Amino acid sequence: MSLAAFIADQRTSHDVPHAVACRALTVSESWFYKWHHRQHQPAPSEQRRAELDAAVAEAFEAAHGLHGSPRVLIDLRAVGWTVSEKSVAKSMARQGLVARPKKRRKNLTRPDKRAAPFPDLVQRDFAASAPNIKWVGDMTEIPTDEGKLYLSTAIDLFSRRLLGYATSAHPDAELAGETIKMAVAARGGKDRVAGVIFHSDRGSTYTAHDFTVLCDKFGIRQSMGRTGSCFDNAAAESFFSTLEHEVLSRHHFKTRKEAQQTIVDWVVDFYNRRRRHSSCGMQSPIDYETSAANRAA
Repeated sequence: MSLAAFIADQRTSHDVPHAVACRALTVSESWFYKWHHRQHQPAPSEQRRAELDAAVAEAFEAAHGLHGSPRVLIDLRAVGWTVSEKSVAKSMARQGLVARPKKRRKNLTRPDKRAAPFPDLVQRDFAASAPNIKWVGDMTEIPTDEGKLYLSTAIDLFSRRLLGYATSAHPDAELAGETIKMAVAARGGKDRVAGVIFHSDRGSTYTAHDFTVLCDKFGIRQSMGRTGSCFDNAAAESFFSTLEHEVLSRHHFKTRKEAQQTIVDWVVDFYNRRRRHSSCGMQSPIDYETSAANRAA
């Protein structure tokens, strides 16, 4: 036991005032009280760990509990933290902050054997050097208590921005068409998208007459992967995997309207604006497009 600890123990065990014990042992009271103060202050390493835990928890919550340690790390560095991914991962483990694993989804592709498919203009090259060069799209089903809701998508491969996200109780060509109209409007109209490739599977919704005519009207070139090959449209599949992981696995929907609103809120408020994508240098789609536009200006 150190001398300072002995003085402290005299008061705790025998009610001897600190001043009396210090005089009896001919030590400075100020020296004792400096020691006493240090005993009640966390070490610098403990203080930093507590601050890091708080920052990690805040970043995890801001991302709706969807980001793992690599994305939480980017969020922290964006606000000034100097920290390693290993430290972030340990902090998340200490606090039990775990993102859920992704699950495979059911394929909805129903090809029309009578319709001639379009050629594959993408060939599994899911990169684009600028907006409105390559879009991809697909459909998925979302269960609700009143029946299935179908979501149709159109994603720009340049930034992974979701341009079209129409929903309906029926997975038909009309739904696919509404998605394309939404995407064209998001990009500023027909003149801004003429020549863009829209890549999909060979489902009957995308080979339907009304849909192909609509694409032709907007100057959109259709492209299709092979039947039964999810890798030919991997970018669209990846989005639905993210949707399942970050939204659908966390909710039970009573109505189609509730499901639609939840998905739209996630797309508008989080996915397009705040979710960091590895293909975009860990930026959100909108931030990535804004940065690219500023560089080109």
